[in-house]
Amino acid sequence: RNLLDMDTFSKSDPVVVLFMQGSGSSEWKEFGRTEVIDNTLNPDFVRKFVLDYYFEEKQNLRFDVRPPGSHGAVLGVQDFLGQAFVALGEVIGSQRGRLERALTGVPGKRCGTILLLAEELSNCRDIVTMQLCANKLDKKDFFGKSDPFLVFYRSNEDGTFTICHKTEVVKNTLNPVWQPFTIPVRALCNGDYDRTVKIDVYDWDRDGSHDFIGEFATSYRELSRAQSQFTVYEVLNPRKKCKKKKYVNSGTVTLLSFSVESEFTFVDYIRGGTQLNFTVAIDFTASNGMPSQPTSLHYASPYQLSAYALALKAVGEIIQDYDSDKLFPAYGFGAKLPPDGKISHQFPLNNNADNPSCAGIEGVLESYLQSLRTVQLYGPTNFAPVINQVAGAAAQVTDGSQYHVLLIITDGVISDMLQTKEAIVTASALPMSIIIVGVGPAEFEAMEELDGDEVRLSSRGRYAERDIVQFVPFRDYVDDSGNQVLSMARLAKDVLAEIPEQLLSYMKTRDIKPRQAKP
Repeated sequence: RNLLDMDTFSKSDPVVVLFMQGSGSSEWKEFGRTEVIDNTLNPDFVRKFVLDYYFEEKQNLRFDVRPPGSHGAVLGVQDFLGQAFVALGEVIGSQRGRLERALTGVPGKRCGTILLLAEELSNCRDIVTMQLCANKLDKKDFFGKSDPFLVFYRSNEDGTFTICHKTEVVKNTLNPVWQPFTIPVRALCNGDYDRTVKIDVYDWDRDGSHDFIGEFATSYRELSRAQSQFTVYEVLNPRKKCKKKKYVNSGTVTLLSFSVESEFTFVDYIRGGTQLNFTVAIDFTASNGMPSQPTSLHYASPYQLSAYALALKAVGEIIQDYDSDKLFPAYGFGAKLPPDGKISHQFPLNNNADNPSCAGIEGVLESYLQSLRTVQLYGPTNFAPVINQVAGAAAQVTDGSQYHVLLIITDGVISDMLQTKEAIVTASALPMSIIIVGVGPAEFEAMEELDGDEVRLSSRGRYAERDIVQFVPFRDYVDDSGNQVLSMARLAKDVLAEIPEQLLSYMKTRDIKPRQAKP
């Protein structure tokens, strides 16, 4: 709308060129361009760009408006009508998937605006239900048989794999039959029916060091053939295959059933007005070390953010695209507060008990750094108070218009395990998810138990209604070359990947349908 007029005898002939940044990269690559529309300052372009959308990634887009025939990522001023930078999540998170952004880039001139519309393609709605069993798996436990479970991975464009589903553990058997489970087609193969799906078979161990039994690969198209026949896969262990001449396999996995149906997607709910409310809780216990010392996990040098700040930015900068007011409650726990040294497990970082919300992720970071200067790091490490605080807010609105995400960043061993398990089991019936990021070198076995991927969390005989906790140790995502942007992108990708499915599981169990976007 209202583009710059660069032509002398007529109006401009604009074309829009879309550039994308790779995850954790600063390089812009051309993705595609619209048609040219002659002699207009208010063009309506017809050509669409079809993008793969990942909630868990910061997908940066750049739209350049140019005259026809101009090429390359860098242009002179004479070849330029303006540009706009936007994250794909911002477009999807805006009202009705419609975002207007001012064009900039020509000094001293108003360049007009660009209007972006996002809609979801229909094949992203399919959801698959399947059931598998195994036969004669390798025995891994000394005193018993194996405790097998399956891990599903979808392949990415760059050849890497992202985990997309774990089955439950079936105890003490070499011939397990797993429960049927459902998974969206987009999570399994991102809508590409021939993309590789890798499945690993593990023997579960209590300490988290699960033993690898073997693996096999398939694709959505191959799996879907099981609608008319059983499909049997050989489970192979590459290491054993190399060592043993007579090695045949480590057992077989059979696909017993496979069915497909369409259902509502995460984007349907976001477009219908569901807001993600983001809350942060940061560990201020003494085990982190004195913040002024370089050995402290809270230490921020002039050149580098602390692990706490990195984790906060990585997760927060993506979630904020889906929160219209950009106000985030932020708490600390495990510190002595001035003036009387009282220990608190849910003190507002901005020192305002009536309104603990900070403006944007930068506001949260500012309040966090200010708190480090004013409170005394102490202990113990209690999660339950802040989980119950957010659960109380989530219980206020359960009609699907609000969904809460709590990020807890901690350095270690949890002190109130029983109370935390009770709080999570209660929260699992509410519209909320919990992300726990462990920083530092500690062992995090207790956190693995809270992340009920393998064994459903329970407390005093009650089982969690849904799996709402995702735990990751930050050290697994640190880039060896010190590239913080890459470390943050990797962390966000894994901790946020489960949020869309957790939101959908809440809506489904409550039979909440997306609101129709107003025309």
